[in-house]
Amino acid sequence: MTEETRTALQPPIEGRIRLRCGRSIGFAEYGAGAGRAILWFHGTPGGRRQIPPAARAYAAQRGVRLIALERPGVGGSTAHLYPSIVEWACDVEEVADRLAVDRFGLIGLSGGGPYVLACAQRLAPRVVAGAVLGGVAPSRGDEANEGGLVALAVRFAPLLELASEPLGGALWGIVRSLTPVSSLIFDGFIRLMPEGDQVVFRRPEMKSMFIDDLERVSRGQLLGPVYDIVQFTRPWGFALRDISVPIRFWHGDADNIVPLEHARRMSVLVPDAELHVRPGEGHIGNLAAADEVIAAILSLWPPAGPSSRRRAGADVPDNGLGDTSAIEP
Repeated sequence: MTEETRTALQPPIEGRIRLRCGRSIGFAEYGAGAGRAILWFHGTPGGRRQIPPAARAYAAQRGVRLIALERPGVGGSTAHLYPSIVEWACDVEEVADRLAVDRFGLIGLSGGGPYVLACAQRLAPRVVAGAVLGGVAPSRGDEANEGGLVALAVRFAPLLELASEPLGGALWGIVRSLTPVSSLIFDGFIRLMPEGDQVVFRRPEMKSMFIDDLERVSRGQLLGPVYDIVQFTRPWGFALRDISVPIRFWHGDADNIVPLEHARRMSVLVPDAELHVRPGEGHIGNLAAADEVIAAILSLWPPAGPSSRRRAGADVPDNGLGDTSAIEP
């Protein structure tokens, strides 16, 4: 058994953060119990265990708190449709406070990319840097980009908004019914992906990670993916030009879901941005670069004090969590 596989099999610290408004945000924490923190935003669909084994192992080796947050309507997070994507930043700021995280990096896969950019713009004083892997570009306004599945969804935006609840329920039912054959479904899906992605997901620990994540998410709710699509078709509530922190993009040149042009345009619009093109990889092959992505964020970290800390005097096991009064198992 490899170190990556052993790390993947170790259960993370998991729970829900109760927000002041009464909603909850599901989370899972990997890596070190204290130190530099990186928040991970899953793809669409996905949940708090959608983090590759290599990233979990690398975080532990480098003393990084890798914290995955579930968006509303996914797993342990209360269903809620934001007026715009930028509102997610308010919840993230409160969660960071609860977990005693002062400054943090951000990583977002696919549908998690816009939420990274929103936090980078709204929470700039606390964000060290952000990384977007195969991320979606805006579909409205003068920063919009054409092409991809989101551009298609824009045509049906009013219908999606009206039918978001039944669509989410239908998606949940489909995923639940397919759980017994999830391994076969995964194998069939991967065969449709570019060769670069197939190489990545032939590794058994990667397959196990994806199946584990989707099976756990489907035990709760799956309104989140529909909410994501609705919000991708709306104005995001901020401008990419106004992001002041470093953003690094990774994108496969064989991506048939989110075209490479999305990343090219965003990397031009964001003032401090770099684009890393992954030859021969498609939409999810970027996960193979997870340790490279974490290293890039750490290289941008200022040589100041720690970004997160253990809460002193908590009447729970010392597990690296912050304000545990708001944490539910």
